[in-house]
Amino acid sequence: MKDRLEKMLNVKILEMEELDDKIIVYVPEDQVRIAVGSGGAAVKAAELVIGKKIEVKGR
Repeated sequence: MKDRLEKMLNVKILEMEELDDKIIVYVPEDQVRIAVGSGGAAVKAAELVIGKKIEVKGR
C-alpha cells in the first residue's frame, strides 16, 4: 500500500496510519503541495483508487 501511494502521489512517504475510515499519510514538509496536487487532484485520484479518504500531513 505504501509503495502504491508513493507512486500515485509522487512523494516519499515517511509514515502511514490506516484508520477505519481514512488513511493519514505523513510526507516531508516541502512535499505536501506535490502530494496534494493542483486543486487536490492527486489526492482525489488516489482516494478513488484506494477507496478510502486520504489526509496528507507534513512532517
